Amino acid sequence: MAAKNKQESRKPIKRKLNPSANREPNNSASKKPKFGGSIPSITTKNNVSKQAFNQQKPLKSKFQKSDENQEKKLPLTKRERRLHAKELAEARKKKRKRHYDLEQELASLWEKMRRRNIGKEDRSKLISEALQKMKGKIPEIAGSHVSSRVLQTCVKYCSQAERDAVFEELQPNFLSLADNTYAVHLVKKMLDNASKKQLAGFISTLHGHVASLLRHMVGSVVIEQAYQLGNATQKQELLVELYSTELQLFKDLVSIKESRLVDVISKLGLQKASVQRHMASVIQPILEKGIVDHSIIHRVLMEYFNIADKTSAADVLQQLSGPLLVRMIHTRDGSKIGMLCVKHGSAKERKKIIKGMKGHVGKIAHDQCGCMVLLCIVSTVDDTKLITKIVSRELQTILKELVMDKSGRRVLLQLLHPYCSRYLTPDDLASLNLSIPSLCSKDGSEVNSEMKSLKNDESDENIADQVVAGDESEGPAENLHLVEGGKKDPHIRRQELLVSSGLAESLIDVCIENAGELLRSNFGKEVMYEVARGGSDDILRPTLDDKLNTLHDAVASLAAESKSEASEEEHILENFHSSRTIRKLVMDCPTFASTLWKKALKGKCDLWAQGHSSKVVCAFLESTEAKIRELAKKELQPLIENGFIKIPETKQPANEV
Repeated sequence: MAAKNKQESRKPIKRKLNPSANREPNNSASKKPKFGGSIPSITTKNNVSKQAFNQQKPLKSKFQKSDENQEKKLPLTKRERRLHAKELAEARKKKRKRHYDLEQELASLWEKMRRRNIGKEDRSKLISEALQKMKGKIPEIAGSHVSSRVLQTCVKYCSQAERDAVFEELQPNFLSLADNTYAVHLVKKMLDNASKKQLAGFISTLHGHVASLLRHMVGSVVIEQAYQLGNATQKQELLVELYSTELQLFKDLVSIKESRLVDVISKLGLQKASVQRHMASVIQPILEKGIVDHSIIHRVLMEYFNIADKTSAADVLQQLSGPLLVRMIHTRDGSKIGMLCVKHGSAKERKKIIKGMKGHVGKIAHDQCGCMVLLCIVSTVDDTKLITKIVSRELQTILKELVMDKSGRRVLLQLLHPYCSRYLTPDDLASLNLSIPSLCSKDGSEVNSEMKSLKNDESDENIADQVVAGDESEGPAENLHLVEGGKKDPHIRRQELLVSSGLAESLIDVCIENAGELLRSNFGKEVMYEVARGGSDDILRPTLDDKLNTLHDAVASLAAESKSEASEEEHILENFHSSRTIRKLVMDCPTFASTLWKKALKGKCDLWAQGHSSKVVCAFLESTEAKIRELAKKELQPLIENGFIKIPETKQPANEV
């Protein structure tokens, strides 16, 4: 029994095979093409068999090619992938090494060529050497933060032929370089030095990409540069792409004669709603990113306001009202947009605009276009406490600079003599009368709500909420007046901004301290004239009569000084500007004329009867005040009879003729 058990234990154990292990039957051989008896034996030496084998070669190569393709599609092994990655890394390393070596060579040349004491010939040699090294690699170098500066210096000082060669190499890559942070400086420099043909070619390459580049912080700079350098036709090419899809696809659709969007729509029969939607889709991303510094964007916004409906125009004005507007008002169209925001904005929006100017009022006042926005604010906004707190306080610190500045004096002159054609050009007056068509049709309640003067200016949060509805029975003409000028009486507004704020008193002090300099100045003389006569409608009287009398005494004291040939400055009665200013004051301000006669001219008229000073003497006889004429008549009559003074008949008073 034990032996039997031993034999059973020695029997081999049958292991159960894994069914997944037999997945490789000998089917692969069966799937292979069987050439069988169709191909003769290869080992035979019979010529016929060799010829038959050669005839079957194409068939064999066909299958062999398909097998090779299958092998290529097989994934690489880990070792092959590792080797491939190593080869790529080595190639990149060598490329970086070559680029680094080139940068080092160019940097060395740059340090030599940018010296101030280097000769033109030596610099030309260095530039030619650098351009030779960069040849064929200029587009790549233009985007480098190191070597792009070398290329900019080369473009600045190289010859025209070398510059044209660089332009040719860069031309296919201008679009990719236009939004590169480092290459944009080179692109701008190339545009500055481009010929008319090259500039036209560059603007042509921008076709279809203007809107996308304007949405880019860097690319928008290139579009603005091209817009500034282009002629009227080229500017129109860039603008029309932003108007509608049709104009973007067909750049020759509009001629230069139709420069205004309204005319373009009427001529081509475009749908106004479609154009408005397209322009809104272009403008909205630009405003969201805050790219509002460029004049091309200002022009597009002005055209958009002409066709926008009430809601769309109000939305854009709301987005612009605030610190963003300060960056726009340096251009003509930008200042017009600023004035439209002030005129059509609500009380809350106006407050944002004025607060956004805090710290920039002086710079805005000196700007030729920006000063018009300040002028519109002091003529429109009823919140005089806020204007005094932000605008007037900053102006008082730079009063002398403003008085002597061509643009800065305009704000002061607007308060002293509003809308005077002597100080504002017809274009300036037209700009102040601009309005958005869709926002002019407001009813009385909306107008009065927006133009309500707020009494509690000290609270920042509640300033926009303290508005009340007005009488809805007001006519359209009165509503339009309220939109343009506010609800407060203009004289009261001027009184609060000029006199109550202390601005006028500070201005008179400046005029007293610098009377001679201002009278001799081409720009300061006009402020001096308006201040000395008390402003339009005697706005400075009677509150500041004492100060004005002091100013009159200061001018009369300067006029009373004796002639001195050794003096460095001309006498104010003999200076071209001051003599004419004093003449106008004598004719328009009896108080000043009386002071001047008593302190400076009485008994001395024969000394001032010749030259520019004779105009001052004759002004006493041309005055409309009989009292002033009587003061000088007795002394001047002998001079007239002797022919020393000649008064034109047209300028004589009516009762003297």
